[in-house]
Amino acid sequence: MKTFLYRSVIGVFFGAFIAVILTNSVVLFSDKDMLDGQLFLKNSLGSIFCGWFFTVTPLFFENANLRLSQQTALHFVTVVILYFILAFGIGWVPFTVKSFLLALGVFIVFYSVFWTSFYLYFRGQAKKLNAELQEL
Repeated sequence: MKTFLYRSVIGVFFGAFIAVILTNSVVLFSDKDMLDGQLFLKNSLGSIFCGWFFTVTPLFFENANLRLSQQTALHFVTVVILYFILAFGIGWVPFTVKSFLLALGVFIVFYSVFWTSFYLYFRGQAKKLNAELQEL
């Protein structure tokens, strides 16, 4: 529970940081003099929620009772469902079949790249630790 709460706080702060960066980018790099308060609030809360669930859902990978394939499937399904509910609700992705399929394709590509990168990194760390244990 302590880990969940710690990651929740980190995720909320990271999501808020992203919201601030995006808002400042819009103000700096566009010709907008004023922001729509309701739109700002909706997008900021969406960014905070997104930061939270992308920080908390990796806890699936720390469950030693599940195989890697089960951990990955649970994580993927959870983040896809939460992200698309959020993205459709806020308007980040238009609510059409074409938009959904395109966003899902992009999501799968990014998920695969990140998953593969983390897998290779941690596999390399495990090999390094095993080699050090063999030396002892």
